[in-house]
Amino acid sequence: MVEDKRNNEELTDAEAELYDRQIRLWGLESQKRLRAAKILLIGLDGFGAEIAKNIILAGVNAITFLDHRNVTDLDRCSQFFVPKEDIGKSKAEASLARAQNLNPMVNVNADTDKVDDKSDEYFGQFDVVCATHCTITQLKRINRICREHKVKFFAGDIWGSFGYTFADLLDHEYAEDVVQTRKVQIPESGEPMAQEKFESITVTEKHTDTFVPFELILYVPKSSLPKESEIYYMMLIMLSYREKYGDDPQPNERGSDNLKNVASLIIEKCELGDAVNHLIEGDLYGQISPVCAIVGGVTAQEIIKAVSQKGAPHNNLFVFNPDTLCGKILKLGH
Repeated sequence: MVEDKRNNEELTDAEAELYDRQIRLWGLESQKRLRAAKILLIGLDGFGAEIAKNIILAGVNAITFLDHRNVTDLDRCSQFFVPKEDIGKSKAEASLARAQNLNPMVNVNADTDKVDDKSDEYFGQFDVVCATHCTITQLKRINRICREHKVKFFAGDIWGSFGYTFADLLDHEYAEDVVQTRKVQIPESGEPMAQEKFESITVTEKHTDTFVPFELILYVPKSSLPKESEIYYMMLIMLSYREKYGDDPQPNERGSDNLKNVASLIIEKCELGDAVNHLIEGDLYGQISPVCAIVGGVTAQEIIKAVSQKGAPHNNLFVFNPDTLCGKILKLGH
């Protein structure tokens, strides 16, 4: 991945100064991989804006915003790239100026086409594709294309106060710094024997993780899920709603029969009883800024780790629970 001649180029003085803290954090070679990476971000809601912010600040080569929709009043709740006077304009294009101002060294582009109109080759030109606000059918298709072109794939969404992020990194190689303790002998002046002491050293270990496609984490057996996995089932309900109706339920549709009917089918199929009822009746509408910041930050962090090949990635599903205000990593489909 990220096979670009810029991988072998030294950073300019301006880049070295701007990314100094990051270079000290994850190393020069990792920063070079970031500097060469081309990212596609599908969907510019508040969640997408949070992902974009962190990726741009990290110093990737280029990021493309793909979104055919226009800005609405609902975007003002969490989409901080879009000026309030741009309601009704293209969401991708309206996000450009403020996104670009975050880091002039990153190429930020807007694409207003529909995702379904894009060819397989379009997705293959990127190193990472991150899909938000997509249907199950779209996610399966994009993930399949990414696998065929050896492109890292991420998906995620936020509904009200809960959300998820998924990663398919294929066969992913990465380095991880591990602190080890070893015994050393230190000579003491005037002592016939050296004194034994312990010291901590940091060792870089190389690992490979194998990931599965998105379709394999849908409707997994109950036995493969930990206790209190209601958020996983809520993810299925909300994705199934979007698959059927083409969009998410709006605030003025609170308590609608459409959502209840979709939920009841999954509740019956998965034998959930009343375990998710309180979540269905909760806040599933729009995107709440603090949740965008949390789940968007996690997603961006995982994209940065995938590109830089530094740090153990989440394999493969992260879900955020509004009841506990905690996230959980689930390894599904293996």
